Amino acid sequence: MNKLVKILISLPLLMFVFSSLNAALTIEITEGTEGALPIAVVPFDTSKVASKLVADIAQIVSNDLNRSGVLTVLSRKLIPAKPHYSQQVDYPLWRSAEQDYLVVGRILEKSAGQFEIQFQLLDVLKQKQLIGYSLQSSKRELRASAHKISDLIYEKITGVRGAFNTRIAYIRAQQNQGRKYVLQVADTDGFNTQTVLESDEPLMSPSWSPDGESLAYVSFENRRPEIFIQHLSTAKRIKISGFKGVNSAPSWSPNGDFLALVLSKDGDPDIYLMHIETKRLTRLTRHRGIDTEPVWSSNGQSIIFTSDRGGSPQIYEVSATGGKPRRITFEGRYNAAASVSSDGKHIAFVYGDEGQYKIAQLELGTGNLIMLTNSSLDESPSFSPNGKMVLYASTRGDNSVLYAVSVDGRGKHKLSDQSGDIREPAWGPYNLKQ
Repeated sequence: MNKLVKILISLPLLMFVFSSLNAALTIEITEGTEGALPIAVVPFDTSKVASKLVADIAQIVSNDLNRSGVLTVLSRKLIPAKPHYSQQVDYPLWRSAEQDYLVVGRILEKSAGQFEIQFQLLDVLKQKQLIGYSLQSSKRELRASAHKISDLIYEKITGVRGAFNTRIAYIRAQQNQGRKYVLQVADTDGFNTQTVLESDEPLMSPSWSPDGESLAYVSFENRRPEIFIQHLSTAKRIKISGFKGVNSAPSWSPNGDFLALVLSKDGDPDIYLMHIETKRLTRLTRHRGIDTEPVWSSNGQSIIFTSDRGGSPQIYEVSATGGKPRRITFEGRYNAAASVSSDGKHIAFVYGDEGQYKIAQLELGTGNLIMLTNSSLDESPSFSPNGKMVLYASTRGDNSVLYAVSVDGRGKHKLSDQSGDIREPAWGPYNLKQ
């Protein structure tokens, strides 16, 4: 088998370490961010809540902001029980604690299982309120409401839309009376895990629809690679591609009408476009080498993909209407698995050299290349929908876990169940219904 195929197809399957299906992801901050803005989040007042809360809103907000790479949250051990609203704030006290921002709030129980969450973001130096909101939430939606609060705070401070209230997808494997592969989705902090599909055969390459309602993925359930689309809320699924040979690497177009995918039905693996409704195919590449891992540009005008046509795996771009591909990457012996930022200005990808595989980021306009990670076996980068974080899988010893790193490479955190192995992460889009 060709070396590129072994690396891009076989290796992710063979390196699974099997774990419990129901294990929840947890967050571990592995590297702090120098120069991050200090912010304190006071535990919210719950004196008006009779029911037992299933989520600590202030702690969830603290965890979210701390993972952003932009903000650093004061330890709860150093925060007094009050204040809970702006009139109680002693600004000189918080200024002496070297905090730039302060978040205060309270939770009111309006009826059984129905809550009102009030919070304020305060500028400590200017001694004024920046934002103040009141959110209605059911008991089941408390975690989502906390992520919404984090998004509002992040956007007010940075001017960039937050991405905490989005989801991630990934492949997990488990060993329980036989090998099982599991496609799962979760919140960005690892909670609210949901199983999309279980299979005795490998599952690969999850790809989000632009509305966040469906996933495309590769399944070997019929003992050969086939591409399926599954609607998450209804679990309805259809087989979209089952040609002879390779059916792999689906990627949804920004308008949701097409899938870019890899097929070998006409010979070598090449990039095709499929109109999802009509199933009509358009072949984009024709080469004796291996073309794989297509992703769409942010404007939907071109496809970025991996190819060994030049002798080693490198990243190329071709128009979505066809034409001659152009090479994008030139540094390093191995560049593959690209992800495109939402503004279309950067790609993140796997950079390999001398047996080390790291996550790199390339600025397309200038050619400026930076390394985001410094470990030896990282793979499957995926940009957050606001383009400020990159999710990826990293192998440490015999175990593989998910990490996210800020696009400047300074802030990093790990999502891990501490006992299992998860791979091929895909960061989902914003929820269009919000």
